Formats: sequence, C-alpha cells, structure tokens
Amino acid sequence: MNAKVIDKKITGFSIKKPEPEKEPDIERMHEKFERPETLEGSTYKIKTPLSDHALYITINDVVLNPGTDHEVRRPFEIFINSKNLEHFQWVVALTRVISAVFRKGGDVTFLVEELKAVFDPQGGYFKSGGRFMPSLVAEIGDAIETHMKRIGLIQDEALSEAQREVLKEKQVEYEQKHHIEHGSDEFPPTATLCLKCHTKAVIIMDGCKTCLNCGASKCG
Repeated sequence: MNAKVIDKKITGFSIKKPEPEKEPDIERMHEKFERPETLEGSTYKIKTPLSDHALYITINDVVLNPGTDHEVRRPFEIFINSKNLEHFQWVVALTRVISAVFRKGGDVTFLVEELKAVFDPQGGYFKSGGRFMPSLVAEIGDAIETHMKRIGLIQDEALSEAQREVLKEKQVEYEQKHHIEHGSDEFPPTATLCLKCHTKAVIIMDGCKTCLNCGASKCG
C-alpha cells in the first residue's frame, strides 16, 4: 500500500465510524393489521351443568414474522358456537370485544385473569376432577388460558416430577390415616377448595393446608 504525502496544513479531521447495522423490520400486531385469508386455530369444548348443550370455543391465530428469529403466534379472533340460544346476545358481544382486544396488540394475557375473576351471583359449579368454575364467563377465560399456553403466550407453571411425587405421597399418607380407599386418580372426597387453582384438592396434614393439585401450602 503506497503512503500518501500530505503537503498542506491540516485544518480539521473526523473519524469515520462504521454505520450501525439496520435492524430488521419486526411486524407487530396492531388494530389496522389486515386479516390474512387463512388462519390456523383450535376449538375447545365446554360442557357445563348450566346448559344441556355444549359450547364450542374457536380461537384463530396469526403468525407474525414467519421464518425469522422473531416469529410469534398471536390470537387474532374468537368465536363461540352452541345450540343453546339463551346466552346468544352476550356471547356474541363478548367474542367481538375479545377479538378487538386481540387485534389491538400488546399484552393480551390480562384477559384471562379478568374473565376468570367473574363470579355468577347464583353460584358456580364443579367440573370433573373437582375443579371449581365460578361462572360460565370464567370457563371461557380458562379455555383462552389453555390456548395461550399452547401457543407459548403464557408460560405454564407446571409442577416438576419430583413435586408431583411428593404430593402423591402426601395424598396416600392422608388417605391411609383417614381410612380412605386408595386407587383413584381423584382427590380425597374430604378435600376442600383451593383458592389458587380452584380445585377441590386441599387437605390438612400436620397443621398445614396443602393443595394436592398445585402444591400451594399454608401453615398455622
């Protein structure tokens, strides 16, 4: 490389910095997002003692930034169908509002807690397995939570295998102590409702209330 001779007085200089790499355009959900012609979705069946007919909840998703490191699946719309027309008006209104929130973008997981916190003034009901549902709206929220966990929008706080083994041992010990016949996957019939997971699975052992379903424990 040949050296360049400077034969004039230097009056000023600057250091040329490399141009920063341009960040890729990341597509995010927003209210003006145009609906694709085809969407993928899942349908969840709800059967409650409040009606002779089941409800079918369909949630369709949109995939943003497909094939990139920023690929994400987001819920786009929700539909609820049933032969029972008793709740038709408010169900349609609810699905339209929820779909609008989905398309608004941002963190939409708050919908789950808002819906699950709705209590029916006439009382809720127990599902198979002893899980309590405070209202039909809460069960719709539960279905949305299940879907959000499936697509990775909500992280499932599942118990480890070791934690489940400990809870199973506690259940066997409790049933032997109270002469309850063991062999069923159901929780003991004397268990009470857990306020955390809404499952009838709380037993009292050694002065502590322990939920055999989610592991929540309170002593004293």
